[in-house]
Amino acid sequence: QVQLVESGGGSVQAGDSLTLSCEASGYTYSSYCMGWFREVPGKEREGVAAFHSDGSTVYAKFVKGRFTISKDNAKNTLYLQMNSLKPEDSAMYFCAADLAGGRLWSTVVAELRREAPFNGRAVFGYWGQGTQVTVSS
Repeated sequence: QVQLVESGGGSVQAGDSLTLSCEASGYTYSSYCMGWFREVPGKEREGVAAFHSDGSTVYAKFVKGRFTISKDNAKNTLYLQMNSLKPEDSAMYFCAADLAGGRLWSTVVAELRREAPFNGRAVFGYWGQGTQVTVSS
């Protein structure tokens, strides 16, 4: 049973930084993809960034160099370092994961680079419960 547990959210001021963590357990896949998504009530969930087990990363356009996704394999933990936070970054942030088989990674890359939100539900089978980030102006 794959489990993803997010942590690190909180309330910060605009311009501050936060690092979100997603501890994964219950799987031993050698090739996988993990990602961060966010959701605001009343809006579609949108992809933020994704990580492939070969070290490749991809970001949504709105990130514009402010966020960094990374993974500590020893701790089996995915991170999202967020800098220069804006009020519009306020959301519930979710971690997602799945096997990196077939065209999953190419789909994730293509979808994250589009303008339209990528909710990831058709691609990622495992999701955490989320961690709230609130950015005040």
